[in-house]
Amino acid sequence: MGTVGIAIIGGGIFVKEQHIPAALASSLLTIKALWSRSLKTAEDAAKLVPADAGPVDLYSSDSGAGKAYEDILKRDDIAGVVLALPIVDQPSFIKKALAAGKHVLSEKPLAKDVETAVELIEYYKKVSAETAATFSVAENFRFTPSYSYAAEEVRKLGKVTGFLVRVGFMMEQSNQYYNTPWRTTPAYQGGFLLDAGVHFTAAVRKLLGADNAVESLVAQTALVSSHLPPVDSINAVLKTKSGVVGSYVNSVGTTMSAFEFAVACEKGVVKAEGAKVTTTRGFGEDAVAEEKAFEKTTGVKEEVQAWAESLVSGVPNPNQTPELALGDLELLEKMLTSGDQDGARQKLQYQHFV
Repeated sequence: MGTVGIAIIGGGIFVKEQHIPAALASSLLTIKALWSRSLKTAEDAAKLVPADAGPVDLYSSDSGAGKAYEDILKRDDIAGVVLALPIVDQPSFIKKALAAGKHVLSEKPLAKDVETAVELIEYYKKVSAETAATFSVAENFRFTPSYSYAAEEVRKLGKVTGFLVRVGFMMEQSNQYYNTPWRTTPAYQGGFLLDAGVHFTAAVRKLLGADNAVESLVAQTALVSSHLPPVDSINAVLKTKSGVVGSYVNSVGTTMSAFEFAVACEKGVVKAEGAKVTTTRGFGEDAVAEEKAFEKTTGVKEEVQAWAESLVSGVPNPNQTPELALGDLELLEKMLTSGDQDGARQKLQYQHFV
């Protein structure tokens, strides 16, 4: 069986460090083309594709006639595109690809806000009915083995009774991601809290599951480090449809270091800390803790392989639906909105997509 031809759209850090290696690692995919805004960036990214992986045609905004993004979409040997572009730019590129009948795997977040995301999903449903193109969103936390295992452990311990998300780090000005202009001066809500934060909302939603979808919340936000506008810290209290209350604390501008997702259940507690998951069964003197360590992975190779398999099978992966990404985005947006409104309670409507 032949491989599926794809194009990679974008030539930034994440494309170079994650998407190109992930596509090369899949025996189901062949990179046929690469587009970036500048030819130089496209050339730099293409250097990562070895000669024996086949020729990669380069396209860019400054390459002249016949070398634009739209020209990639005209090619019959390219079935899908992997998009990793600035948040505000992605929707227009996604729409063009879907209209051309190309399958799409786009980087999270789904869009800059819920309104844009909902409109994009509606467009997808309309166009896919005509072109049969599929739209998938790359949320690599859903393909990280430790979080999948942690979610399974939560289901074994009975009713959820509480939860805690605590993620803190400093996005320093020397960080390579900070020094991308569209992130340094964000044209979207939340700044790095949105860009990085949808990973964390995806993780807690996966752990809680459908029975404990968040129904409402209150939050306070702040700007702790002046180089991370508009805000860099969230402290929120979330209430699920089952009546359970939990806390969500995330700062990208703090000197405190934390990366913890904990879910308390009737029969114990599950705590996920990156590649380590600790399941404590029972409580008090009878408590027995079991720690499981996983090989560290970003989950990108796993998610790209899952997308490749979906292209071959014709069945979209349920962990990559745009509706799931909409739920991740909504949860974060509502926390930011509550913070903007000095803690006003927010109701959520898209959390049933889990």
